[in-house]
Amino acid sequence: MNAKENTINRDLSLLAFNGRVLEEAMDRDTPLFEKLKFTAIVSSNLDEFFMVRIANWMHSAARHPACEEAEKLRRILAETGKLVERQYAFWKKKLIPALRKEKIRIFPWDRLPAESMRQMRKFAEKDLAAILTPIRMDHCRPFPVISNLALELLIRIEHQKTGKEEFAVLEVPSNVPRFIRVPNTGNDNDFILQEELISHNTAVLFRGYQVRECAAFRITRDMDFSLGEDQAKSGDFLTAVHETVTDKARSRNIVRLEISSEMSGEMREWLSSRLAVPEENIFSIPGMVNLKTLSLLASLPGHPDLLYPPMPPLPSIHFRTGHSLLDSIREEGPFLIHHPFESFDPVVGLIEEAAEDPDVLAVKQTLYRVGGNSPVVAALMKAAERGKQVSVLVELKARFDEENNVIWAQELARAGAHVIYGMPDLKVHCKMLLIIRKEKDGIRQYVHLSTGNYNPATARQYTDIGLFTCDPAIVSDCTSLFNILTGFSSPPEWKKLIAAPFTLEEKLKFMIDREAELSTPKHPGSIRIKINSLIDGKLIRHLYRAAEKNVKIELAVRGMCTLNPETLEKKYRKNITVVSIVDRFLEHSRIYRFENGGKPEYYAGSADIMPRNLRRRIEILYPVTAAESRKELDMILDAVLSDRRKGRLMVGPCRYSSVCTAAARKKESTRSQYRIYEFFKKRLNSTLRKRKRT
Repeated sequence: MNAKENTINRDLSLLAFNGRVLEEAMDRDTPLFEKLKFTAIVSSNLDEFFMVRIANWMHSAARHPACEEAEKLRRILAETGKLVERQYAFWKKKLIPALRKEKIRIFPWDRLPAESMRQMRKFAEKDLAAILTPIRMDHCRPFPVISNLALELLIRIEHQKTGKEEFAVLEVPSNVPRFIRVPNTGNDNDFILQEELISHNTAVLFRGYQVRECAAFRITRDMDFSLGEDQAKSGDFLTAVHETVTDKARSRNIVRLEISSEMSGEMREWLSSRLAVPEENIFSIPGMVNLKTLSLLASLPGHPDLLYPPMPPLPSIHFRTGHSLLDSIREEGPFLIHHPFESFDPVVGLIEEAAEDPDVLAVKQTLYRVGGNSPVVAALMKAAERGKQVSVLVELKARFDEENNVIWAQELARAGAHVIYGMPDLKVHCKMLLIIRKEKDGIRQYVHLSTGNYNPATARQYTDIGLFTCDPAIVSDCTSLFNILTGFSSPPEWKKLIAAPFTLEEKLKFMIDREAELSTPKHPGSIRIKINSLIDGKLIRHLYRAAEKNVKIELAVRGMCTLNPETLEKKYRKNITVVSIVDRFLEHSRIYRFENGGKPEYYAGSADIMPRNLRRRIEILYPVTAAESRKELDMILDAVLSDRRKGRLMVGPCRYSSVCTAAARKKESTRSQYRIYEFFKKRLNSTLRKRKRT
């Protein structure tokens, strides 16, 4: 714990979150393929954790080797090792037997039936070997540059005549399936790992040599994105980002080395010495290296019983088939749509309608993560090609999506859109869409603001909230923000939006402190917040002071939460409750509710309570004022804060209650995501019945 800030270490908190993700895989009631997905998510999250957070710690420890930073790093790495051990124990003891029970088997080479082995050897020596390129290492050849996160084989060979030993590195091709089907077993779901197949059929690659040992390894590089000051201020920001992205995947420092536990000590020592990886950053893996690819098994067809029951997105009651989406916003707005419980189609349809509508003059949008084959980008390109004024800010610094966003930015520019390539000194994280339309009574602007990305794929997996409105004050604020993003406007006097880095931090402090001032023993204040992360020490101290004024603080924090109620006197600790929901959908929406002495204020938006969101990003919180929309937010807050089936209560620093207990399983009726879905389903059916009667 950080004594100065009275907070929990953020990285230990993040590891605790990944422990909760693993616990969700371990939950007895989680379907098998969903268990595979959650286990894979842990590996994916740890990849990012090393590429960013551990990389930062290593930089800090290198600059100050004698300070406590190095000791903190060792503790974090040790906790990471414990998590990895739990993950692999679960894979070997629970998941592999469960897969076998469903007749999904992963064969080691020596367990293959004879005829299957013969055919597999033929495939490896004829087809697979043609793709492979072993790289020999000796005094004439430097150690090869190993790609980030690529699966590699280290091979020890011996010359048949001279007896001289040498080493070679062989990259396992990523364009060949990791799980290769085994023929002639009578079962379509028998597989062998590609690296297992390669490692037992390398003789064809090393004629004149005897293969003595072959084992897998994988490196993780420092992939934290940063531009030099000269690059950031250069005239060609797009080129600077592109060059940094293409350079970093192969040349950054190594922050983790994963080695198969089957690798001999001699090979391990040889490899680690040449890669210059500290011993505490080396992880011995007791099984297949990189469990992230377990998600591939979870996509096997013909096993609907091994997945969650379908929860198809519902149509919104605010949009009717055959009716203009823009007209619906004007007639019914402001209103909210809640993904993935309600369909994302109206968001894409709104841009597509704008592209087709002859009265639409302009479209403005921010894009952060849009994914591949984006219908949103396609609709924006169509609008530009049809002569609309299309202005798009594409955030090139969206971590791990930089290269993808560079491509989309270039495509949009070629289609005729005005593309802004982010801002060198700030990351644009807000989600905003403006449509300007000529109507009978003049120019009208339509706005969509969201807590999540303009990505149809994640809209089916993440819980997010979108606001549709024509509110002139919000329209004015959004227009002003776009002018700031283009670089020719100073921040305005905001009418309704709360925007970072301009007013968000001070406004949140004000609303927390106001709650404390208005709180009385008879009428205690109330703060209810649902966010992804809470790690800003300054705002946490304001929450502590509010708790000491008997404000009831209820927090739903999915991931990192460095707030530590044990900092408070015992009599005040009960005033702060923290719950973390890990379930079939990723909790992503941000909701803020302040009681304000009986005149509650509600906000939603893109911002978590983190230093980067408050001070280093363009963020938006938008007010929710419509009575029906407020009821929806109250329903969501009630559901998540009372969830005892998938909601883990914080019971101490980095410690949460378990949902794997029999007592927790009895509370299935409190499962918040299912309750929320049923709420919208019942409302939809009720609305359809009323419309049918009229």
